[in-house]
Amino acid sequence: MTLFSKADDVWSHRTRIVLAEKGIHVEAIDVDDGNLPEDLLDLNPYHSVPTLVDRDLVLYDSRVIMEYLDERFPHPPLMPVDPVARAQFRLALYRIERDWYGLVGQINDPDKKVGVKARKVLRDSVLASADVFQAKPFFLSDEFSLVDATIAPVLWRLALWEIDLPPQAQAITRYMNLVFSRPAFRHSLSRVEQDMRA
Repeated sequence: MTLFSKADDVWSHRTRIVLAEKGIHVEAIDVDDGNLPEDLLDLNPYHSVPTLVDRDLVLYDSRVIMEYLDERFPHPPLMPVDPVARAQFRLALYRIERDWYGLVGQINDPDKKVGVKARKVLRDSVLASADVFQAKPFFLSDEFSLVDATIAPVLWRLALWEIDLPPQAQAITRYMNLVFSRPAFRHSLSRVEQDMRA
């Protein structure tokens, strides 16, 4: 199994978190924007990361990769068994991808006004979720899930993006400390990501 991944990319990071949570060992190939490996160019029509190769199977959407890994390696499970709960988790994934991940590309936009606006919208959106972070130890759950693997890369980068959380965001800070202290999360970090919160 081979994973093409970018060291500072949130989409790649969430995939690496799932691999670490499952204890799956893969050959990891770091990809730079300007120097894509020929294998990646041949395997993935979008030339995007992350890309997972498992024998003859090639997957190049991070959500598809995460769900595939969770189904192929069922222990520990990272999605609930109940169909209603699974649907709620999938909806949470959709919203995080759309509302938070959609802002990530704008944060470093050459137009500073775009970046400032994206930071403010992201901060407000994270703070608006404080009640959900307070309800259970993990997001919507007592156990770590694919939703947490998706949230964690964004929260890890808040300091890098100069987004500060106010003192009243204690539930979010507690959640961050819980997730960031997990051995699998620490193992998932690239060198570049480690330096983001050095």
